[in-house]
Amino acid sequence: MKRNSAPPADRLVVKPLAAAVATLIASGYTAVPAFSQEPGVRQVDVEELVVTASRRETTVQDVPFNIAAVSGETLDQQRLTSLVELSRWVPGLTVVEQGARTPSLMTVRGLNVRSIDDCQFLDNGSGNTVATYLGEIPLYVDFKMKDLDRVEVLLGPQGTLYGQGTLGGAVRYIPRAPDTENLTLDVHGDVSSLSHADDLSHQLDAVVNVPLAENKLAFRAAVSYLDDSGFVDYPYLLREPGVSNPQPNLNNPADVAANLYRENDVDWEQTLSGRLALLWRISDNVDATFNYYFQDQDNGGRTINQRQAFNTGHYESGQRFLEPNNRNNDLFSVEVVADLGFATLTSASGLSSYDQVGQRDQTDLLLDFEYGYEQFPSFAAYTRETAKERRINEELRLVSNGSGRVSWIAGLFYNSYENDDSSSEFTPGFPDFKGNSLPTGDLEFRQTRHQQLDEQAVFGEIGYRFTDRLQATVGGRWFNYDFSQTGNVLLPYVDFSDDSASASDDDGFLAKINASYRFSDDVMGYVTISEGYRVGGANSVAPCVLPLTGSQNACALPNEIPIDPDTTTNYEVGVHSTWNGGKLTFNGAVYHIDWNDIQTESTTVNGALRILVNGGKAKSDGLELAFQSRGLEHWSFTGTYAYNDAQLTTFAQGLVGGVDALPGDRLSGTPQNHASFYVNYYHRMGSWDLDLGYGLSATSDLFTKVGLRDNGEVLGGYTVHNASASLSKARWSATLYVDNLTDKFAETGVRLDPTYIRNVNGFDLRRYFRNDLRPRNLGIEFRYRVGNK
Repeated sequence: MKRNSAPPADRLVVKPLAAAVATLIASGYTAVPAFSQEPGVRQVDVEELVVTASRRETTVQDVPFNIAAVSGETLDQQRLTSLVELSRWVPGLTVVEQGARTPSLMTVRGLNVRSIDDCQFLDNGSGNTVATYLGEIPLYVDFKMKDLDRVEVLLGPQGTLYGQGTLGGAVRYIPRAPDTENLTLDVHGDVSSLSHADDLSHQLDAVVNVPLAENKLAFRAAVSYLDDSGFVDYPYLLREPGVSNPQPNLNNPADVAANLYRENDVDWEQTLSGRLALLWRISDNVDATFNYYFQDQDNGGRTINQRQAFNTGHYESGQRFLEPNNRNNDLFSVEVVADLGFATLTSASGLSSYDQVGQRDQTDLLLDFEYGYEQFPSFAAYTRETAKERRINEELRLVSNGSGRVSWIAGLFYNSYENDDSSSEFTPGFPDFKGNSLPTGDLEFRQTRHQQLDEQAVFGEIGYRFTDRLQATVGGRWFNYDFSQTGNVLLPYVDFSDDSASASDDDGFLAKINASYRFSDDVMGYVTISEGYRVGGANSVAPCVLPLTGSQNACALPNEIPIDPDTTTNYEVGVHSTWNGGKLTFNGAVYHIDWNDIQTESTTVNGALRILVNGGKAKSDGLELAFQSRGLEHWSFTGTYAYNDAQLTTFAQGLVGGVDALPGDRLSGTPQNHASFYVNYYHRMGSWDLDLGYGLSATSDLFTKVGLRDNGEVLGGYTVHNASASLSKARWSATLYVDNLTDKFAETGVRLDPTYIRNVNGFDLRRYFRNDLRPRNLGIEFRYRVGNK
């Protein structure tokens, strides 16, 4: 049974940027994919997709900056339920796929210098260069995309429009609002089979909308449950940690059976998620919405292979312990909107919590230290980790109404963040082997940390319309924050226990300038200069007492404690265009970004404790294009393309695992080229509707480390093909689909690098691994609807 508890313890070939820019200049288009297709409807004008990215209701094509908006209908039709799947259809957005167990690194426009290293540093986040909003509340959750009106992806810093400041952009989940007039029910079920799994996967979700008082009160509930089978096997699990031989003679079945056991499809996922919402229309001018979002996610293990390190199969792990992880997110929010006549006042209040409990194999890290662990023939270690986060958010925003020449936005923002986490390391049998029993039993390392961040901001914009064609906007954001940390490290063997405390604060001002010109009713060009910012802090690691003594030390050198803020300046030119009465859009943007005082993850020289450091400057240049065509009776087409060239511009001492990086070194984690294409065929057959869909997403290679320094690698590009066929009638629909049609095997991420593949006193280290692309998934889904959405 795979859900047992854990033991005790085709490269994309493209033209160069110059040719693409020439195309952009000649055509006058900008990259804004606006997917608003509904099953059974062909002639849908793209301008019908209304967004609020500019804090006013408008169409995608009228927003004077780069935004990608994906409608709820498209999310359902193309089965886009996660950020990884969404990123394949949004030019400029990259999410490194590393399985459901840990958050995936998310970047925009190449703003990343992190090594692609299993995202152990992300905690409940995605890298902090992109903000994520759930409704009006800034909160990172890789939320299952169910019952959403749309998802908006804003490219470029957004600190003058939104409370949460960002380096590179923002992703907004916009839920469907409760309806005070219609009683509706939507039930959806899905059964699928992964090509390398033993069991079927299942998904069931339901949405109900209930009017409680005519035009006054409505309740809406959406609940989804996913049981994904997983497809990665763990054939090298220890029967009795501290006793069993972790590396028996693998050619002797009896020796293997005596020490190891196997579990299949360990990277399973079981997730319960949803939203409860109550809309109260207090008066004709005031609405209040009370929301409760929840997502409880259980995962059995990593989505990895260790072919290089331990000669496993494509979908096999070499880990010695099961690696379950549970993440629980909750958010309660109150959103009040009041029409004051001259302006609209919005108050968004949020209280959120996050809890995590996990376990992972820690054997190889300790063996790599060569502190004597390798002398124990049955040595194996595991780590138990916990984390608790609490956030309080408040944003007050006033947006001018009317159609005069002057428009403005003013806002106040407050964020209080508190985090407590711990990491406990166990070495079963090792104390007895050393003849040195510990008062802590098998616990031989423990680190705890408490963090507190309080952030305030005042932000706003003022725009002036010079003529019916020309407008300009200036914006600003003043902010300050106070950050503090305390921590403790316990090493029982060396009787080392020390508390550490650190604090930092900062304040500043960010600016934005934007201008747009409408060449015609259907073509608009824009220019934007905007600044981004990410808060700094301090590492909660005990400072080293110099000179160091003893064989084991876990401490920070003086230069390893502070974390400075980092900043970006984004320059962007783009055009939004619509042709042939809305049946065709072809849009594009070019940008240049300067990035200073870059924050990246590292480890201390002594004890390899996790820290953040600053280093160097970088730039990012790129192009984003998209088109959408609905000009034919039965056919529709959508395509996107993004090019990115991100590289260091200065010498960066120790940026990559302590190794220096040089100007011109390509940044990590982002492909230089990415493209997607989707075609849909629709045909009405009497009272039945037939929808056929085919899509592909192609990505070029990426670097695992900046400039391939410190033994970085190139992860090859790949193409994923999806296809579906849907038949619907009145309230019912059924869809047969296949994702990753060709069963493409690709490796999407890594941990560390191949230098960690070595032998220590008879132990083959398995610390290095690669993440697997999800294999072919064949499924069928059914949907039943009553009433209108």
